[in-house]
Amino acid sequence: MDKKVITELLEQKHQDLFNWLENEPEEKWMNAPEGKWTVGQHAKHLLNSIQLLNHAMSFPAFVLKYKYGSANRELRPYDAVAKRYQEKLAANLERAKQFNSNLKIPPIVKKEEILTSLKIQNKKLQHKTMKWKDKNLDMLILPHPLMGKMPVRELIMWTAHHTEHHLNSLKNNY
Repeated sequence: MDKKVITELLEQKHQDLFNWLENEPEEKWMNAPEGKWTVGQHAKHLLNSIQLLNHAMSFPAFVLKYKYGSANRELRPYDAVAKRYQEKLAANLERAKQFNSNLKIPPIVKKEEILTSLKIQNKKLQHKTMKWKDKNLDMLILPHPLMGKMPVRELIMWTAHHTEHHLNSLKNNY
């Protein structure tokens, strides 16, 4: 997937999320159905996720290559990345729950701060995506806690899907 298309996809998926969040009652920020995260926890989780990717993409390419290596396979298209994530998630639900078990419920007074930070981090990721060389997006890999090592381009596409995944969960459960 071309860098421009990826950044447009990131923008669209995040804008859909922000539109949904702006129309939801504030009491949902801290309350959730039994066994589910609050809206605030979903937002905080998405913020944490995108911040980690932006942080990793701040390092010089040679550091990432030295630490994690380089890709040894062809890039997967967006649909394949999304499908693989859903399969891994379904096969590892307990592991995913454990990984995210320490996510505290953010207070309502943090809502604007979290959403503003998420908007900023999304723009940063779009900017970094456009600035990175295509060969680095395709060849450099980073670890994902569920999916294993992935090329950076795939991780950016995954970020768009991840946002959509959480938005769908919010729409279906709240």
